[in-house]
Amino acid sequence: MQKIKSLKVFFLAALFVMGLSSIASAGAQDFVLVNNTGFPIYYVNVSPASSDNWQNDILGSQVLPNGSYVQVMFPTNGVQYWDIQATFEDGSSIAWYGIDLLSVAQVTLNGDGTASLQ
Repeated sequence: MQKIKSLKVFFLAALFVMGLSSIASAGAQDFVLVNNTGFPIYYVNVSPASSDNWQNDILGSQVLPNGSYVQVMFPTNGVQYWDIQATFEDGSSIAWYGIDLLSVAQVTLNGDGTASLQ
């Protein structure tokens, strides 16, 4: 019985340590991206505002349906302002510029071209 109790304590401690390590590796600019555009988003590019080029699509082979969200995670790099571009099935896109990702945890992309920041 003591052995089972010790295993439970060890297991809980291991889970706690794993949780702390995932928090420590998260970038300060990580955020939740919510699609409120009214349409599925096929590609999302997030780039530093100082860049002239869009970085790779963060969705990969996924599609982000309207009303859904995705967690966007970066390695810690200290960049404060970011641009986000969403591309739709027909190839049209909307871009949002100069979003301070160090100050927000959630970015909601709206179909009218605005973004709600929380």
